[in-house]
Amino acid sequence: MRAKKEQLQATLTILPWIAQVDAFQHWVYENHNHTTEERTAYWMELNKRFGTGLTDWKGYENTLASSWQRQLHLFEVPFYYIEYGIAQLGAIGIWKNSKENYSEAVSKYRHALSLGYTKPMPEVYAQAGIDFKFSSTHICALAQFIESELEKLDA
Repeated sequence: MRAKKEQLQATLTILPWIAQVDAFQHWVYENHNHTTEERTAYWMELNKRFGTGLTDWKGYENTLASSWQRQLHLFEVPFYYIEYGIAQLGAIGIWKNSKENYSEAVSKYRHALSLGYTKPMPEVYAQAGIDFKFSSTHICALAQFIESELEKLDA
């Protein structure tokens, strides 16, 4: 029970981090003549945008300013990290559907898997019965679903 709870909580915290890393690397590549100071300033701006504000970084501002460096994907496989977010959102959607109609959700998921790389990702998601959306409304709905599942674990 504890492991499931920790996994669900981690899901809610990893999505903003993925969004922050993706926004950062887009900015880095679009502004390739940036200075170290501009890069740090932009990362700190993203920390305000995507961060929770729950951690007191007083005295550790330099650690926060360079925390983007811990994400090796930025160095090894640029623009790949967002795939984890896309997959996570899809998995949550399928799980949500399985709670509503298990056999239908599994059937659609298996059909989507059978398509392999023969169709564009939005079509594969549609065949799985889930939305390929990244709007705040859609992501909030999935987050609310996770929160409701966490509440059930606490009951």
